[in-house]
Amino acid sequence: MQTPLESFIDHKAETNMQCGSYSIDIPPLKEGEQYRFHFDAVACVGCRCCEVACNEQNNNPADVKWRRVGEMEGGEFPAFTQLLNSMSCNHCIDPECLIGCPTESYIKIAETGIVVHDDDTCIGCQYCTWNCPYGVPVFHEERNIVTKCHMCHERLDVGQSPACVQACPAGAIEIEVVNVKEWLERDIDEQANMPFLPDARITNSTTRYTLPDNLPENMKEMDEHILKPAHKEIPLVFMTVLTQISLGGFLALFLGDFMSLFGFESTNWIMALLVVLPAAVGLPLSALHLGRPFLAMTAMKNIKTSWLSREALALGVFTGLMSLVVVLYFFDVSHLLRLLLEALTLAIGIYGIYAQSMIYRIRARPSWNRITTNFKFFGVAYIGFFLVAFISSISSIHEAIIPLATMGMLGAVAQLFFSYEDIRTLDAKENEYQLQRTKRLLNENFSKVKLVRFVSLIIAGILLPLLALVFVSASLNAAASVVLFLALVTAFASEVSDRFLFYTTVVPLGMAGGFFVGKQR
Repeated sequence: MQTPLESFIDHKAETNMQCGSYSIDIPPLKEGEQYRFHFDAVACVGCRCCEVACNEQNNNPADVKWRRVGEMEGGEFPAFTQLLNSMSCNHCIDPECLIGCPTESYIKIAETGIVVHDDDTCIGCQYCTWNCPYGVPVFHEERNIVTKCHMCHERLDVGQSPACVQACPAGAIEIEVVNVKEWLERDIDEQANMPFLPDARITNSTTRYTLPDNLPENMKEMDEHILKPAHKEIPLVFMTVLTQISLGGFLALFLGDFMSLFGFESTNWIMALLVVLPAAVGLPLSALHLGRPFLAMTAMKNIKTSWLSREALALGVFTGLMSLVVVLYFFDVSHLLRLLLEALTLAIGIYGIYAQSMIYRIRARPSWNRITTNFKFFGVAYIGFFLVAFISSISSIHEAIIPLATMGMLGAVAQLFFSYEDIRTLDAKENEYQLQRTKRLLNENFSKVKLVRFVSLIIAGILLPLLALVFVSASLNAAASVVLFLALVTAFASEVSDRFLFYTTVVPLGMAGGFFVGKQR
């Protein structure tokens, strides 16, 4: 009679199970093929040995998980179904982490299809943690970089099984070879999707799932009752708002300089200098968001595919050219040359803010991936008009105050509309689960901040500028300066509060039921 161990060994041999062995018997890759994971949800018992083995193999702390187990349930007692998902990196055919990384720290190995992360070049910007719809990359606080699963490719290279595969007692995780063309044309939609996972087509994930038959219709995530705000991203809150204010201020400066051709009072170097200051302060603040801020300049490396690289380069050039404009003003260089440089600078600034908004137009974060994000980022520019109006008032250029304050007011009304639309469109049917949770965060966790945002925008963008216009018309210029300053400060506070809500209320796509997913952003 066989012992249980002998029976298990025989069962492994008969079924070609990969678990429990250092060696792994998989066919060599042919042209057009790559390695992938196969997860059998029928076999998984939820023991989380895969999580532990992965952490031990890669010397990760407990809160940094490259492989995670999620839990779902459905049905009615006694016909109750528990569904588990053990997921690490899906080694996608079109990985969003690789496309978006500004430092080209992700590499898809051509020979195997495995997506690996180059730790040495990572600056810890965590953009990949936003981009990945599965929430796979995770920030390692001790190392100040992002890390992720690499399918234990060093072990595979010498014919050994990955740690998670070897540790799984049920043989629920395996390594397979997949033909990429056949996978995309025939099997991906049926075999790569699982309840509550993002559509595999977003990144063309390669992981194959085996699911139980006849899953209940009322399946739900085990962690759906957990709703917590996302990371505040305070350095980015101020950086984005300040650079957008500089764009609006520079637009006002350019229009004023252009109108001086027709006899209006000219702008001056002090105006130009004060318009540069928000961006000059804001851009360095973005480095505080990085795990390795001293490598911030390498964020411009991936201009080809990364919106973050494009933003960094464009806004850096924009700020540099604005500083050059200040020099031209100070030394009273040719007016025509200055206007041409201002036009070029403005065009680059517009592109820089567009690139900045496109950083957040990512499918993994539905509340960001809407046209209102683009509109609201440009909408902040109205504060720049209030800034130049205030400078004009204290510089005794009174004829410029009314048009500048009026344009700022129109911009604030537009921003009020964009902000209203941003909340109204949370009721869209696509990505309804994530958007409704964002709405709950706004209404339950941050209702007071939301109220302050709208009230302060109305006060700063409409009521105070109207009062300033009344004072200017009555030649009460000192009072107008005070009111414009109040409008400027209140508008800035309003936009900072809105950007705070933008970051903290986002609910990403990801793995269902991940109670212990570690330090995901």
